[in-house]
Parts: sequence; structure tokens; C-alpha cells
Amino acid sequence: MLALSDIHFALEPLRRVVASGETLLILGDLVNLTDYRTGEGAVAEVLGLDFSRASASARGDGDYARMRSLWLERVGDRIDDIRLEIGRAIDRQYEKVAEALTGGHGYVIHGNVDRPGSLRDSLPSGYEYVHGEAREIEGLRFGFVGGGAATPLQAEGEVSEEQLASMLDDLGAVDVLCTHVPPALDPLRTDVVTGRAERGSDPILRYLQASAPRLHLFGDVHQPQASTWRIGRTRCRNVGYFRATGRPLRLDPAQIE
Repeated sequence: MLALSDIHFALEPLRRVVASGETLLILGDLVNLTDYRTGEGAVAEVLGLDFSRASASARGDGDYARMRSLWLERVGDRIDDIRLEIGRAIDRQYEKVAEALTGGHGYVIHGNVDRPGSLRDSLPSGYEYVHGEAREIEGLRFGFVGGGAATPLQAEGEVSEEQLASMLDDLGAVDVLCTHVPPALDPLRTDVVTGRAERGSDPILRYLQASAPRLHLFGDVHQPQASTWRIGRTRCRNVGYFRATGRPLRLDPAQIE
């Protein structure tokens, strides 16, 4: 079993993982809106690389006011048309991601840059979109809750704290919790490259403290201060920034404590 997150349109490494024939746990962000290292992605395709890099820099600094100002200056009253163009670019990425996934099998949730409806509709046979659901896999109960933490951007892939808490409550007890975002714990949500603490989830933290699954898997933070941590009984693990590494995390259910 292989877990991966933050694929961000890394097609060739994804094809290699699919070719392994193993069950995949895909924890969100399959498409690439903007690569914060290079500026590449759907925004650059529509609005140009220089703009994408400037916008990404503001987002990386957490300066949403500057980010909004850049967008207003660049697109003016064309914002709805530009969103449609970016959406079409994202949908074209989903078509290619689906091609890369074809022939494999696994379970998928969305991340903050995903468009949940487009992702769900694009998945080839062999994959289940399991946001808010639980599955028995190789003798263990896995719970899945996707989505990014809510931000002023109000992106389609974001989930409110109230929604997240409700879904976690509905899951009940699981052996392995799979989410896109980390719990609200500084070592797990702090990116050492940007120096910023990303938006971790308080409901996830409370769930781990109360329900104590054996393992919590997540992504979202690309360069975390800590990739592993313990919260009570639960071992927390960031499965890695797949676009940068091309490496999934291998799991042996028989060895999960």
C-alpha cells in the first residue's frame, strides 16, 4: 500500500507509482494551480509566469491583501472570465492525471487546490472518491476526510472547521485517519522554507486526542518542520511533497502499531 499527497500534476512519477500495482491512498492536490517554487501551473498558463510568481510570493508570505491587489490590477472586471479559463486549464490537467492513474486502484480525497466535483468525475475505474467516508482495507478501518483549511481565498477545495468536525464525528473510531491537512500542531504545520505556520486543523487535533487512531496520514505542508510526531497513541505522518520527490510512503498494514 502506497500513500501520496500533493502530486500537483507530476505525471511521470505518478505513472511509475501506478505501475507498481499496489493500492494507492491519494491524499489530495492532484493538480497544479501554482508551483510556489517556479510559478508554473494553471495560473501561469492563463495569466503568464511573471504574474503567477508574484501572486505566489504574496500567498507564500500570507499577504492576502497584496495578493488580491495583484489580481485586481491584472484582471480588473474580467475576474469571472479568468476563473473560468483557469477552471478549464485545471480540468485539462485532471484529464491527464486520469490517464496517468488508469490501470491502478485506490482511494482518493481532494486537497485545497482541487476542484472536488471535477476530481470525482475524472477518476478512472479502480478508484473511489472517499471524502467523509470510511473503508475496510487489508483488515484495518481507514477514515478519509479531504479538503484544505478555510482561508480568505474561499477556494472550492477548502472545508470549514464546522464541516470538518462534523465529518470526523460521523467517521467514528478508525485505525488510520487520512486527511489532506495536518492537525493544528506547530511542528507539523510549519513550513521551514517559507517560515510560515500553515493552517492546521483544530478539529483534527481534537479528534486525534479523543479517538486515538493508530496512525494519521496527511500532506499539504510541503517542507514541514517535522514529518512525524506523536499525539498520545497516534503516530502522525506527513506522506511527503510528491511533486518534488516523486516518492510515495509505503505502508504495511500488518506493521501499523
